[in-house]
Amino acid sequence: MKLWEDARVVRGMRAQLEVRRARLASGDAPLGWKVGFAAPEMLKQLDISGPLVGFLTRNALVQSGASVSLAGWAKPVAEPEIAVHVTHDVSAGADRDTANVAIGGISPAIEMVDLTEPPEDPERILGGNIYQRHVVLSGDAPARTGSTSDDVVCRILRRGTEFVRTSNPQANTGNWVDIVRHVADVLAAFGERLRGGEIIITGSVVAPLVIEPEEDTIAFELDPVGGVEVRFSGR
Repeated sequence: MKLWEDARVVRGMRAQLEVRRARLASGDAPLGWKVGFAAPEMLKQLDISGPLVGFLTRNALVQSGASVSLAGWAKPVAEPEIAVHVTHDVSAGADRDTANVAIGGISPAIEMVDLTEPPEDPERILGGNIYQRHVVLSGDAPARTGSTSDDVVCRILRRGTEFVRTSNPQANTGNWVDIVRHVADVLAAFGERLRGGEIIITGSVVAPLVIEPEEDTIAFELDPVGGVEVRFSGR
């Protein structure tokens, strides 16, 4: 069964996109999309055939170096991710060459989610936009052109100290070209379209980081491409 044929996903995506339309109608602006729960163990746990898709808007954007208050959050989590910058519209059924050409470049990102409840029901997860709260970007333009991950090293630092790294940023998320194709297919199934100028954050390159209750700082260095950082204030 294709993901968008799953009745739970259908109900969840319809609810999610209603929320998105309401936000855009109230003056927010589209930024792009996100994928989540792509790891094989999560696909199995949720009994889904592909990653879930959520949305990003401009009001969720946090500039690198800014501070975010965790007041009122249930379980704040940070996810160092790769943002794929899409240069032109991608239709459902696009082949790998078409999707690859549509990737103008990549840049580092940090997504912040609030795990308000255990991830058990795809409908509820999607209806809540996959726990999305904020995304940190280094800017609107890609920090590196093209879709290759050759020669990059992902370094995650906490309070200035590196504690995990990987030289394969697609190992934990799946291939970026396939993610672009997947997002285009899912959106088309619900009357939306992956458009040029949008980004896709492609999932955490390492295990998600639970944010400490006290003052915390997370930095993601995508060497030699660039880096982003966010500070958190207490709840």
